[in-house]
Amino acid sequence: MILHASATAAGTPLDHYWERVVGAGRAAEALRSDWQAHLARVHAECGFASVRFHGLFHDDMFVHRTDGPPTFGYVDAVVDRMLELGVRPFVELGFAPGALAREKATVFWWGAHGSPPVDLDAWADLVHATVEHWVHRYGRAEVRSWWFEVWNEPNLDPFFRGTRSEYYALYAATVAAVKAVDPQLRVGGPATSNFVPDARFDGEREDVTQHVGEVDLDALEWRPVWLEHFLEHCAREGLPVDFVSVHPYPSDWALDEHGGGLRRTRGVDATPNDLALLRKIVDGSAFPDAAIHITEWNSSSSPRDHAHDTLPAATYVVRTVLASLGLVDSLAYWTFTDIFEENGAGETEFHGGFGMISGRGIAKPVLHAYRFLHALGDELLARTACGVVSRHADTGLLTVLAFHHPPEVTRSTPASYDDPAQALATAATGSPATLRIELDGVTSGAPFVLEVLDADHGDARTAWTRLGEPQDWTPARTAAVARAGEATAREHLTADADGRLMVERELAPWSLVLLRQL
Repeated sequence: MILHASATAAGTPLDHYWERVVGAGRAAEALRSDWQAHLARVHAECGFASVRFHGLFHDDMFVHRTDGPPTFGYVDAVVDRMLELGVRPFVELGFAPGALAREKATVFWWGAHGSPPVDLDAWADLVHATVEHWVHRYGRAEVRSWWFEVWNEPNLDPFFRGTRSEYYALYAATVAAVKAVDPQLRVGGPATSNFVPDARFDGEREDVTQHVGEVDLDALEWRPVWLEHFLEHCAREGLPVDFVSVHPYPSDWALDEHGGGLRRTRGVDATPNDLALLRKIVDGSAFPDAAIHITEWNSSSSPRDHAHDTLPAATYVVRTVLASLGLVDSLAYWTFTDIFEENGAGETEFHGGFGMISGRGIAKPVLHAYRFLHALGDELLARTACGVVSRHADTGLLTVLAFHHPPEVTRSTPASYDDPAQALATAATGSPATLRIELDGVTSGAPFVLEVLDADHGDARTAWTRLGEPQDWTPARTAAVARAGEATAREHLTADADGRLMVERELAPWSLVLLRQL
């Protein structure tokens, strides 16, 4: 594994597209001080600029009223705090408030109303009033910098208990309501999940008999759900599409009951391949200028996948993000925090939740992955199968990010349910590799800092395992595991008199290495 670059070489733009959006659970969780503290940390350390969450109009936000106009006290509290932290909302317009839900069956522990609104005019009035309120409160220029996404995963019952045509009608009504406030506000969809290799979503509703069985997943042709049909429909009906959004989890299922129970992850290059296909579809559509926002993404779509807590998840993120440069406008990791209640609160501190930070505030390895990515410059000097060399245009300083994703693991991080055995087995897989970094053209004697994330340094989940996985999370134990989760290895290095720096290290499997010129 070799990375080489000269500080004086010409570079190309390095867009930090992965920082534009990050996911969270639902709006009401954002009222919690610990949620806000976690957001403040990931914004400061990882650079996340926007947050997308469900439940803006859920009954626990007290927006919709049947006896008067909407009220926005709780919504204001959430958005005000986000903007104070320097983070904008990526607005998901869904689910319906209970009084507007056509069907009363709900989804998630917190009871999201996934049915279409019973009255599209009333829904449009609610959307219009909300957006108008935001323009009045925060200013037109601010709200024009936001994005407005219509619903969440409408192809999946129970998230949308209607047909594809009903979603299209909902999209049309929502777009009209937003654009009536300001035509320059940006609206898009269809926010579908997942990519599939069969015809299950070709009709008005999912046909579960079409699911693939025990076959080689990577021998199949995977395509985004509804997207091509949606773009053709919008072009035909004259509907605007300022951006497209999809949720390409690299697995053969979207919900546990929507994949035949097999729960398999696809090949390690599934996401870069999916994003390249998205780019091709949008470029060839009637909306070639539409942005592409991946508004949910992770190694799996389960909030009880123990792989999410482990070091391999961090390495998988870095590998995938760097392999997908230039393909999309955002790739929103789902989610930044384990304060996330779709399945209720986590049963244990490390329960396989989506978050980069555990409920008690312990950094997982994937937080360091995004922190390392954020440290990269805005110019790309070199890119290989093991990492990148970048330069900061304003200072000329170099930053290198390298990873060791062992070739023995050919799948996107294999999922692990019910017990963490598969996750721990993956973390123990692979052989060491030698990394060599060669830089030249820097200032004589230039100082650098080398930071390593591996199982012995900065991996809170492994530290907890080595303690015997105690379940008594006293303040002292929580603090000890949290300290272990922060303790990446660091050493200071210096370029030689000729402005050269050579670093050679043997890396354990799944290691991440960040080399920064100071």
